[in-house]
Amino acid sequence: MSDERLPETRIEPIPREGEDDTRLNIFRTLARNPPLYKGFLQLGGQLLQAGSVPAREREIVILRVGWRCGSEYEFGQHTVIGKAAGLTDAEVARLADAGSGDWDAGDHALVSMADELCDDNEVSAEIWLALSGRWNDAEMLELLVLAGYYRLVSGLLNSAGVALEPHTPGWPAAAAPRRRAPRETL
Repeated sequence: MSDERLPETRIEPIPREGEDDTRLNIFRTLARNPPLYKGFLQLGGQLLQAGSVPAREREIVILRVGWRCGSEYEFGQHTVIGKAAGLTDAEVARLADAGSGDWDAGDHALVSMADELCDDNEVSAEIWLALSGRWNDAEMLELLVLAGYYRLVSGLLNSAGVALEPHTPGWPAAAAPRRRAPRETL
């Protein structure tokens, strides 16, 4: 993987509304298209706040998709969320191919699902069988939509050049990313 940083933000976020405006750059960028922003928040909110997949497992999928799509912004934001959901620093690093250790069978199936969807847009019979031993049909649909949604988000972030906020982590130190996001300065 090469380490290319976008030279600049391609779509500027709307200006902050005062010093107390703490909206993330992704949301201030999407706010340039209010109808799209509304739909984006509805699906994202469902997946992050009202879904049936536990937060730790949800974040495994999101972080792995973010890594596979080369989205430093997505990976950085969800590093914070993933750690709050119970992921360790070592597990976060492992999701960026930068750590050692093995996943248990359930986590391995989630990582493999994300990899297969990023590679082939289809989950193999072997991984489907492993996942369906734990997750019911409704949860399987949620996992598929979760991976697809964050592939979309990663592509949007990479293409629009959304800048990481100053205090948001980027890739793990030992990772070898193929691209970096611009970074907002204070």
